[in-house]
Parts: sequence; C-alpha cells; structure tokens
Amino acid sequence: MKLDSTLGSGLENFIDDTVIRSEMDKAENPDPGLVRDILAKGLERKGLTPFEAAVLLKNTDKQLDEEIFQTAMTIKKGIYGNRLVLFAPLYISNECVNQCAYCGFKATNNDLERRTLTTEGIQQEVTVLEDQGHKRLLLVYGEHPKYDAEWIAQTVRDVYAVTSAKSGEIRRVNINCAPLDVDGFRKLHEVGIGTYQCFQETYHVPTYEKVHMAGRKTDFLWRLHAMHRAQEAGIDDVGMGALFGLYDTTYEVLGLLHHARQLERDWGVGPHTISFPRLEPALGSDMSYNPPYPTSDHEFKKIVAVLRIAVPYTGLILTTRENADFRAELLQMGVSQISAGSRTYPGAYSDPEYDRPGVQQFCVGDSRSLDEIIRSISGEHDYVPSWCTACYRLGRTGEHFMELAKTGFIQNFCLPNGLLTFKEYLEDYASEETKKVGEALIAREIDGYADLKQKKVLTERLSRIEAGERDLYL
Repeated sequence: MKLDSTLGSGLENFIDDTVIRSEMDKAENPDPGLVRDILAKGLERKGLTPFEAAVLLKNTDKQLDEEIFQTAMTIKKGIYGNRLVLFAPLYISNECVNQCAYCGFKATNNDLERRTLTTEGIQQEVTVLEDQGHKRLLLVYGEHPKYDAEWIAQTVRDVYAVTSAKSGEIRRVNINCAPLDVDGFRKLHEVGIGTYQCFQETYHVPTYEKVHMAGRKTDFLWRLHAMHRAQEAGIDDVGMGALFGLYDTTYEVLGLLHHARQLERDWGVGPHTISFPRLEPALGSDMSYNPPYPTSDHEFKKIVAVLRIAVPYTGLILTTRENADFRAELLQMGVSQISAGSRTYPGAYSDPEYDRPGVQQFCVGDSRSLDEIIRSISGEHDYVPSWCTACYRLGRTGEHFMELAKTGFIQNFCLPNGLLTFKEYLEDYASEETKKVGEALIAREIDGYADLKQKKVLTERLSRIEAGERDLYL
C-alpha cells in the first residue's frame, strides 16, 4: 500500500464520526444480558467490535462493571500470566514548534527552559539508566525542523553505543517522535528501532483542531496515517494512544479501535501497543489543570479493562502519570507494560538540577525509583519484571508475533525469558531487600513449572547467569 508523502494530501480519514456516533448511540443504556453476552465473547480472546466495546463503556450498573473488571483480569492472566515489561522514557529534546494547548513543551511557553541533548548528554543519561538496570528505553522528541530523521537516527546510534560497567547495554530502543515520511521512517528502521509510537491525542476532529493551534501537528490526517507510513518503511511494531481528558472517553476508545482495525485491514496486523495517558498538570498549560473532559479513576479503570477485552493480544502501556497505589490496581485490569523511575525533561536522569516539576512535560504521579517499583511489584504483587528483547532480535515481530501470541507463545517463551532478565537485574543492580524478595519470586515460579523439560533448561540458564553469563534467552 503506497501513500502520498505530501502533508495531508490524498489521505483518507478512516475515523468516521457518523459511524462512531451511531455506535455510541446504540450502546446507550445497554441491557444487562447484552453486556454479559459481550463479556462471554471476550473470554474467547478473539477481541470485540467497537460497538461491543461501547456497550461495556456505556454500562452504568456497578455490579456489571465488576464483571467487566473480572473478565479483563481473567484475559490478562490467561495471556500474559504475571509478567510485566518495564521501560524508561528518555527525553532527547523539548524544543518544539507546535502549539498544543495541553502540553508544557508548546512553542509559546516562554517559562520553560529549552534543551536538546548532545551526544555527550545522551551518553550521560544512558549510563545512569543502564546503571539502574534499564534495558529498554523510549526516546521522546519535540517536533522541530532542525531535528530530521537522520538526526533522530543518530541519537538512536548514540544510545545503542553506550555500555556501562555492569551488564549494562540498552537492548531495545523505541521511538516517540513526530510523524515522518516513508523515507524518514526507513532511516529509523535501518538503525534498529523497536516500536514507533505516535499518539493521535484525540480522534475527534473539531477537538483536535481546537487544541492544536499551530505547527505541523495541526494536520490531523498526516498524523493519523503515521502508522501506515511506518509499516510501509518496514517498522512492523507500532504503538498508538489517546490523551484522555480532551474529549469524550467512549469516543476516544472507539477511535483507537477503529484505527487498530484499519491497520489490520491494510497491513495484516494492528498496533503492538496502546497507551492511554490522562491529562496531567503541565507548566504553562491552563487546559492541563482544567481538563475539558475529566476522567475519573473509575472511568479510567473501565478504559483499561475494556481495551484489554477488545484487543487481548495488544500490549497496554501505563505511564508514571498515575500514582503508585492506582498503578498497582490497574495492573490487574490488563496493563502489560509500565514505565519506571521516569523523568520527563532532557538531562534529568544525570543532573538533579532538572529533576523538578517546573521543567517536566507533565506532573509525575509515581516518583519511586526503579528498585522501589521492582520490589513492590515482585514482593507485594507477585509480578515478574521483564526486560526481555528476544523476540525483536529473533525476528518475532509484527504479524508473526501476533500469530505466535494467539497460540500461547507469550506464556511459553516470554515469561521464562522475563525470569532470565529479572535474574540479571537481581544479580547486578538490586538492593539487598529487592534481591531477597525477587529470588523468592523466581523460586516460586520455578517450583510451579509443569513442563519439566523447560524447567530444566530455565534452571540451568538461571545458574549460568548467577555464574556471570548475561543476555540468555529461549
């Protein structure tokens, strides 16, 4: 499928407002029997239509909401088990020409100090992150004409080139940058990025036009087709998202699902990940303090749960915008990836000068360190922290990954590989307290293995890691 690379030219708006409105209207005041029928279908792990997702979101019966949450928990446990992928965002630049009403990095915010990391600055940041134990990073960029695809590609090379004194190297670099043309995406693919992530922010065109007042981001269709151009360039893992608080929550969820279905129709595979950040206070943005459509905690739980039921094999990413207690609750609803120890300003990991609310892109709700988060999720909640990157290096991505995931692949390979990366972390980076609870969790996981052959292989590789070997996987 070839696309016109001219901004906004000849591109179809496959987000049909009339269709979404009709789905929302039909879903009003749903019959309890219909809700339960949809939940029964969800348990088959074949996903839901946008209309079926709307029915669950429009339900107002609290008891049925609890059944929605339980269905999401059952699906998540059945597919992902207790494995949880961790990553950190690394902000490369906050220079931006866009004028987005909700963002602290908007061009007219003169109170924000602008900063772009040099190669040396990137190396300093990555060294700190590697010394903490991170293996997976999401690089984040503002949109500025001087930062083209080749420049972004060089920053990726800079990240991969850093190796710390321990077992540190970054094994997976994902990218969140402004939409590029196909040639630009091809340059990123050539330097080995993992997932390309781009959020539409809102799928409601009038709201999109209202909150994006200047800059290239004003072009709704150019952004909407970013995933298609990335796929054409060979990047078969793409991540989408919406910023909740800008418009009606049900409309945004349906927009995400219609976007995912379009990708499946055109490229054979939907998004690798979906993100669902809530609008949080940001320096210089009045809107961020007064969201047009504030999303309650209960509504947010339903968003996560319904997305898990609707797209059961898609990774769901939860950021540190939410506080620690609520994040723990949301893990049960279907979240499979979380950021940890996040800082949202270029240079903030290596320089405490930049670790303060006034310079961040948004307020961080969970400010715990990586070690504290790992101790909590493994010791209190029995989740296996994972930094596994085996699939990406073995070519198990895109449509191939989804085919494997639907056959139980995630449980058979991803969980064991997660245990191996967790063992690395415990050996090289963990505090004594975290290592104690982590080793206990690994022991419980090994004891519970029914596949004796795989148990033997896994036990042997864990012993090899303890003896000093690294980067082992199945």
